[in-house]
Amino acid sequence: MARSDGKNTAMRLSRSVAVERHEEPGLGVVGAIWIDNPPVNALSQHVREGLAAAVPAVADDPEMQAAVIVCRGRTFIAGADIREFGKPRLPPDTNEVRRMIEKSPKPFVAAIHGTALGGGLEMAMACHFRVADANARLGLPEVKLGILPGGGGTQRLPRLVGVPRALEMVTSGEHITAAEALDLGLIDGVVDRLANTSPAVGAFRFALRAVAEGRGLPRVRDIESHRAAVRENPGIFSDFRRRIARRIRGFNAPEVCIQCIEAAAELPFDEGLLREAELSRQLHADPQSRAQRYYFFAERAARKIPDVPADTPVREVARVGVLGAGTMGGGISMAFANAGLQVQIVEQSREALDRGLATVRRNYDRSASRGRFTQEQVEERMGLLAGGTDRDALAECDLVIEAVFEDMELKKKVFAGLDRIVRPGALLATNTSYLDVNEIAGETKRPEDVVGMHFFSPANVMKLVEVVRGEKSAPDAIATAMSISRTIGKVPVPVGVCHGFVGNRMLFQRRLQADRLVLEGALPWDIDRVLYDFGMPMGPFRMSDLAGLDVGWNAATSSSSTLREMLCERDRRGRKTGRGYYVHDSATRAAAPDPEVLDLARELAERLGIEQREIDDEEILNRCLLSSVNEGAKILEEGIALRASDIDVIWINGYGWPVYRGGPMFWADEFGLDKITGILDDYAARFDPDQWRAAPLLRETAADGGRLSG
Repeated sequence: MARSDGKNTAMRLSRSVAVERHEEPGLGVVGAIWIDNPPVNALSQHVREGLAAAVPAVADDPEMQAAVIVCRGRTFIAGADIREFGKPRLPPDTNEVRRMIEKSPKPFVAAIHGTALGGGLEMAMACHFRVADANARLGLPEVKLGILPGGGGTQRLPRLVGVPRALEMVTSGEHITAAEALDLGLIDGVVDRLANTSPAVGAFRFALRAVAEGRGLPRVRDIESHRAAVRENPGIFSDFRRRIARRIRGFNAPEVCIQCIEAAAELPFDEGLLREAELSRQLHADPQSRAQRYYFFAERAARKIPDVPADTPVREVARVGVLGAGTMGGGISMAFANAGLQVQIVEQSREALDRGLATVRRNYDRSASRGRFTQEQVEERMGLLAGGTDRDALAECDLVIEAVFEDMELKKKVFAGLDRIVRPGALLATNTSYLDVNEIAGETKRPEDVVGMHFFSPANVMKLVEVVRGEKSAPDAIATAMSISRTIGKVPVPVGVCHGFVGNRMLFQRRLQADRLVLEGALPWDIDRVLYDFGMPMGPFRMSDLAGLDVGWNAATSSSSTLREMLCERDRRGRKTGRGYYVHDSATRAAAPDPEVLDLARELAERLGIEQREIDDEEILNRCLLSSVNEGAKILEEGIALRASDIDVIWINGYGWPVYRGGPMFWADEFGLDKITGILDDYAARFDPDQWRAAPLLRETAADGGRLSG
């Protein structure tokens, strides 16, 4: 050991782990095991190596009465090193390190600050005691990567917090606060309640007091009380499966996690660990896990814009203006208020404003009734919303978002007015879903301040924001739009200007095929079923009924030229009128097929000279998905999207594409690009050759044996 001063000694055990002698006056000496592996102290090989060496180092030091694992930087061990996934794991094995800690002749204490997630929490649970900073968060989020907590997490957690809570935490991947963890028994103390000091010093004192009080070496593996809950309620696992069936539909990992916790309740600890290891290997080899791990990196890559470096200065946004209090304007306002930002809403009339604010209030009250907010939090959020009908109220806002009707002339008029009203340097954003942001920006004298921020409905819930970069949008304007989107909890993705940008441009192709398939003889409910079974939240016709078939429909110009027009002309406008593509029960809201829709489809097909036939599920799926994939390849080739993975992030967060399939471009790579080009060539010969011509990028990548998604 190298002596650092007269009292303390320090020894480096690996490049990221050192043991330091720390004396607390009047209490004794602990071995402080410092981990310093920025940015998040992941359990990389050198961290595991250092921890393994720390156990005998503390045991062999006669002065050290206990060991405390404590981390430098902003967080405790935040989890495994995801860069090691899919690669041979170098020794030492994390489970072996945990066994060494459990068998230590001196107590080990985990000093948690920041986050203890996944492998980090598993390491903490192997310690004899755990204390946390009041602001710490703890969880086992592996299920979100399609895997399970394979370091004993499924065996130790139910022993500490009980089977019911462990099931919730492991299958959802949710984080809990330090206060919740203390109530559950996951940790033994919160530092702020122990001492008015740092987490490290609080943990040092806790460890020495535990020794003085003779609390021994309690091991989580030896706890048996969790089994009582299962004996008292033998249906606990089947009941839980039924309760979460809808939430986990299509996912493999949650069910396997449940099986692991069943093993914790039924088997001795070591046998449960073996079962966990077996099932962990099974999930690591699962294509779903590969897709979910891909998405993990894809979402982070979407933050990077080559010519807008991470250190690009962003504009300060403290006050936000929203023009429009309808569905989108109200939802956008809620998103900013939820993040604690002041919002000025402007509407054309007091009636429209009051109606919009009443809807916002109802949404908040509904959330409060479900336990998501307290009533006090509802009032805090409502207090951040100011409303009026005078656009001059937007003058001092730092960001103004237009959320008016999707009409180019209207939006141009709005931006010309905002240009005169809003202070210089403020960011002007349009929430347009389709329209040309460059044309809108051209109505101002400051197009460099104009961006698109395409939110998705309901904007207070949906995660995606397409940040649309105009020809003249300044780098700091884009950086600010990306930054503020993350501030309000959204997933922003940069896109270029074209009709429909990325998501809606691809969605249009899918809808085109769905409508055409119905005219060719497919049943609307079969198309919905096929896409639902694939993993989408609902099919296009159920979605249309929910949104309203008359959105964008004009009775004055309607000419029965599409099935949608024919339905609207008969006042079949979706769920709100009780009939659309489906018949909707007014009491239960259940949707049932309606033969009248098929009669109308046959009538239109005959008028258009389209011969109807039976169409199987495979053709339905291929035509709906491959049309979107082919359009995605064109979007990528045109530079509208920076990366194929950006397209996947857009579809997962904005359109409900199942994350366990990785997004449409990743799915296409897994499906096989050469196979896709063959299907497209077949469709080009059988149907519309222009519609089905394979994108050059798609064909070239297939010929080279490459992947669109990297």
